Amino acid sequence: MKSTYFRYTFFFLMSGSLAGFAQTPSAQGRPIQKDTITEEIEVVRPYRPVLADASKIRRSPNLNNNKPFRPNLNYSITDKRLELNSDLRQLQAEELIQPPPSLLENNYAKLGAGNLGTVLGEVYINTGADPALQAGGYLKHINQSGDFNKQQYSRQELGIFGKSIRDKITLNGELGYDRFSTFFYGIQPDNSSANPDPGTQRFGTLSLKGELLKNFEESSESDYGAKLDAYFLGNKYDAKENSFTLSGFFNKVWRDFNVGANSSIDFTGTKDAGYDLSNNLIRINPYLKLQGKNYKLSLGINLVKEFGTSSRTNLFPTVIGELPIVPGYATIFGGYTGDVLKSTLRSFAATNPYLAPNVQILNAVEKSNVYGGIKGNAGAGFGFKAMVFYKSVEDMPLFTHNAEAFQKFDVIYDEGTSKNFGFEGELSVRASETLFLTGRLLMNEYKMASQQEAWYKPNFRLFSNARLSLNKKFILDAELVLNGDSNGLTYVQGTDPLEQEVITVKSYVDLSAGAEYQFKQKFGAFLRVNNLFGNEYQRYLYYPNLGLNILGGLNYSF
Repeated sequence: MKSTYFRYTFFFLMSGSLAGFAQTPSAQGRPIQKDTITEEIEVVRPYRPVLADASKIRRSPNLNNNKPFRPNLNYSITDKRLELNSDLRQLQAEELIQPPPSLLENNYAKLGAGNLGTVLGEVYINTGADPALQAGGYLKHINQSGDFNKQQYSRQELGIFGKSIRDKITLNGELGYDRFSTFFYGIQPDNSSANPDPGTQRFGTLSLKGELLKNFEESSESDYGAKLDAYFLGNKYDAKENSFTLSGFFNKVWRDFNVGANSSIDFTGTKDAGYDLSNNLIRINPYLKLQGKNYKLSLGINLVKEFGTSSRTNLFPTVIGELPIVPGYATIFGGYTGDVLKSTLRSFAATNPYLAPNVQILNAVEKSNVYGGIKGNAGAGFGFKAMVFYKSVEDMPLFTHNAEAFQKFDVIYDEGTSKNFGFEGELSVRASETLFLTGRLLMNEYKMASQQEAWYKPNFRLFSNARLSLNKKFILDAELVLNGDSNGLTYVQGTDPLEQEVITVKSYVDLSAGAEYQFKQKFGAFLRVNNLFGNEYQRYLYYPNLGLNILGGLNYSF
């Protein structure tokens, strides 16, 4: 059986070999079997992709078959240094486009009228916005009359002024005249016929002011200035007062110190029917100021020499210091000073015009003034100040009624040294661009040396003002004055000898309000209401103030 299998295998292999040698090549060079007919057919047809080739197809086929343009570029290399611009450089300021200057109105006129026979007129004239030279003038008039016999007031003011800014200094000057007239209309409630024919009171003052100031220079270490004040006053009863004051200061910066001095010389003469006196002063105030990063300290002396009808020399130490507790927001301050408080007919008449003839003139001496407090701000819209003080004053001047005419006032002095303890507070608030508020509070407690009370000096005073700008054309404002109780000294007529009587002058509230509206570029209107509550209060005994007063009018810029 094995031999039989071997023979069949050998026969099969030999048959395959003979078949291979029997093939002949075809015309294309492919071998063709003699016993088989073979032909290759090539089929050409459109391409039909299958699902597996879908990923090869573009979603957005490019239908444009444009040959890309490749320009021939020429390069040139220049020999230039490469600057490093990675460092910070100073920015160059860009010049702003200046808007055309607005047309300024240099002149202003105001005319108004109201109840109580009120007539108001004002005129202001100015040369314009010249940065180096300014000059102008003004004229004011107002008169009013109340319900009582001869309760009338009238005031006129006239002045011219000028200012010249030079390379090194600035010059200021003003010449003015002030005339005030009224009547001694004082009324006693229990005897209204006691003053049937009130006399006239009138004051006229011609004043002259001049000032020289050194302009600020960044590199300068010195500063100086000088000022001239002079006036000539006269009243209905031929009382006269002439005053001439020349003052100046000099300051020099030396290392961390400021060394300087304030000084003045004052010549004043007062003449009335019963006297003719001279009241002259020389003041010299040298000082040394030291200012550090967190403190300010000033040390000096105040030398005051009185000469003329009476002579006296006073020397007062001066110490003033400041220390920030919250830098930029709150600072505590304090000081110790002293001075001579000069008495003049002009200052008395400005406070109380109902003066009798031959008013006594005597200077008071503020022997010491110790004060301290805190001041500061909380941003640009809030500022404050609170201070307590304690003063010792010798010969404090006070007003009291004349023994012969109750409607006139004399000036008396508290002989000895009186004490004055008080508080002073100030506040300013800018709530927004349209609302602005200010306020000031004064509280005083007096301990007199020889007088029973501090006559006509209230222990409480409050001043407040509010201004509201609804827009550029409409403005509202209000003012509040609150005055506490005070005491007045008068005489009981018909007694022999004359008996003195103390009468309390009651406190009062005076509220005023006003409005302004500009309805044209040059024209505007205003309305003012004074004493809204209509209180006929008294600042001085027997002299009731005007009641409700309404004033309105027009203003014009040109």
